[in-house]
Amino acid sequence: MTATERAVELAVIAARAASDRKAEEVLALDVSEQLVLTDVFLLASGTNERQVSAIVDAVEEAMHKAGAKPIRREGKQESRWVLLDFGDVVVHVQHAEDRLYYALERLWKDCPVIELPADARGGDGTAGERDDDDGAIRLSGEPLA
Repeated sequence: MTATERAVELAVIAARAASDRKAEEVLALDVSEQLVLTDVFLLASGTNERQVSAIVDAVEEAMHKAGAKPIRREGKQESRWVLLDFGDVVVHVQHAEDRLYYALERLWKDCPVIELPADARGGDGTAGERDDDDGAIRLSGEPLA
């Protein structure tokens, strides 16, 4: 089973909203075969708490316009790691330091990357490249292990 067309569509909407707020390392993972609760994890980074908060606000607004209702939101007050649960899509917006520390890309490395349009990838558009040696996802600028 793979992510539904609607889940991928919503992930792209959320990714574009995050990219519009200068999010970095925007990455979508198809977690549908690993989890029954959601189809897509969307990961994005902000360089500081204010930017994380702005990214979250933009994603929530874009998803609302697309008809996606939030089920749950956690971490907004601290703005270090905010989780937005829209059912089919779960958005993780993390402070860049926390993103490297928790390394969700490595935790979910067995899940396929969903190809995002260039305007939805944030930063330089290279997030989500796979290392040819071990298949792990690496962030741009992250050294290969």
